[in-house]
Amino acid sequence: MTNRLVVCGTDTEVGKTVVSALLVQGLGAHYWKPVQCGLEDGEGDRDRVQRWLQLPAERIIPEAYRLAAPVSPHWASALESGDQEQPGPPLDPDRLQLPPHQGPLVVETAGGLLVPLRLDLLQIEQIQRWQLPVLLVARSGLGTLNHTLLSLEALRQRQIPVVGVLLNGPAHANNLSTLEQLGGVPMLGCLSPLAAINADTLQEQWQELELSHKLQA
Repeated sequence: MTNRLVVCGTDTEVGKTVVSALLVQGLGAHYWKPVQCGLEDGEGDRDRVQRWLQLPAERIIPEAYRLAAPVSPHWASALESGDQEQPGPPLDPDRLQLPPHQGPLVVETAGGLLVPLRLDLLQIEQIQRWQLPVLLVARSGLGTLNHTLLSLEALRQRQIPVVGVLLNGPAHANNLSTLEQLGGVPMLGCLSPLAAINADTLQEQWQELELSHKLQA
């Protein structure tokens, strides 16, 4: 069973956090989002995962960075000082090392593969450092073919293993089968929109998608 992996999206707002919660629930994993941007409403993805699943605090690993601005990490860290003339320091890669945890682990990235964590460190380069496989989350509808195939090409060029692609959203008549033929990686299915997000509904989706079988090594 692949039980230590990185969840990355093809774009913003594609459902990485819901999929991460699905995996945390199904794998019995710890959750870690090393860089959280966009805390203007006071709630981050760590808080959402914990609330949805009612997880004990020890299953949630604190972020390395919690940044207020809803922008790319490299810019959010610069804005953190509030001084445009003397911006805050860039993210320290040493703080992004995997936590000393040996069991199942789901790592959720901030944004997509080529998002800059700092101007000299792209997200995909940090993923290479972690040496964990990637589960790619993509939206199910229009535009996903281009975004998904480009993301898979970037991963392939860097020889990063891909567990598979999970689409998120209303089922599309053709996108899943097209990606099965062109993507060159396992397609894990399509996570349907949920009326409520909680441990029960996510467990139902885990079973319906047969992810225990599909994530076998």
